[in-house]
Amino acid sequence: MAVNRGILVLRALGLGDLLTAVPALRALRRAFPGERIVLAAPSGLAEIVAMVGAVDEGLPTPGLGALRWPWPNPPRLAVNLHGRGPRSIRDVLAQHPAEVASHAHPDFPDLPGPPWQDGLHEVDRWCRLLEFFGVPADRADLRLPPPSTPSPAPGAVVVHPGAAFPARCWPADRYALVARRLAGDGHRVVVTGSAAERDLAAEVAAGAGLGDDAVLAGRTGLAGLAALVAGARLVICGDTGVGHLATAFGTPSVLLFGPTPPRLWGPPRDAPQHVVLWVGDVGDPHGDRPFPGLLLLHADRVLAAARRLVRGSVAHA
Repeated sequence: MAVNRGILVLRALGLGDLLTAVPALRALRRAFPGERIVLAAPSGLAEIVAMVGAVDEGLPTPGLGALRWPWPNPPRLAVNLHGRGPRSIRDVLAQHPAEVASHAHPDFPDLPGPPWQDGLHEVDRWCRLLEFFGVPADRADLRLPPPSTPSPAPGAVVVHPGAAFPARCWPADRYALVARRLAGDGHRVVVTGSAAERDLAAEVAAGAGLGDDAVLAGRTGLAGLAALVAGARLVICGDTGVGHLATAFGTPSVLLFGPTPPRLWGPPRDAPQHVVLWVGDVGDPHGDRPFPGLLLLHADRVLAAARRLVRGSVAHA
C-alpha cells in the first residue's frame, strides 16, 4: 500500500485571496506540526507565500483544472480553500487524497463538510471550514513579518489605481486629484500597479503633476511591492490585493469599496489605521465598467480621510 505524503491545500487565486487565507493556513500548521503542507497557488505569489510561515512547499497552480499532485504517493489530506465546488472539489479529489476537507456540495453527497453560506467574510469562511473539521483558527492572525527586501520609496504615500476588474476601478482623474493634493502637502507620492497597469499609473502620475520616477508600476515585483507597502506612510486603493497587503503589515490605508461590501472582503473592523469608504450599493464585482456606486465616492471625501491618517493621528499598528 502506498504511503500518503503531506497535506495539499488548494487556493489557486490572487494576492488578496492568499492573504485572507493566512489564518486558515496557520491553523493547519498548528494542527499538523509534523506534516508537510503543500499550497497549490499561482507561482507568482511564491514570495508572499514564504512570508506566511505556514507552508513547506508551493505547488505552482495557475487556476482550476491545473492542479497536478506530482508525487507518486497521494496526499494524506486535501483541503479545499478555493471555493464551493464543484470544480474545485473535483480538482482535489482527482489527486486521490485519503481525506478531504471541503464545503458540502450536492454533486458529492458522500463528502462531509459544512454548507456554503453567502454573506460571510472571506477570512471567516475558511476558518469556519477548518473548525467544522476540528481545527481551531484565529481570525485575527493576518499579519505578515516585515519584508527583508528594502522599500523602493520608504515613507511614501502609495496610490494604487488598478484593480482586477473595471467594476472595482475608481476613476484615474480622481486618484490624480488626491495624489496632487497630497504631494502639495509635502508628501512623497508614488503610483503602483502591475506591468499591464503602467499606462494607468502614468496617467495618474501625469494628472497629479508627478515625475516619471513616481511611477513604480511594473518596476517592483511582488517582494518589492510588499516592502513598499510595509514601509509606506499611507496606502490609497480600491478592493485589491494591495489593500490586503496594507492589512497584513498594519499600514494605514484608505480603501475604496464597491461593488463588493467591505463586510465580505474588508480589513478588520477594529483596526483604526484602515478607513473604509463605501456608499452601500452592491453589484457585480466582475463587471466591465466602473460600478455606479463606486463613482459616488468623490475625491474630497477620499482626500479628507487620507489627510486625517497622514497627519499622524493613526500610525502603523
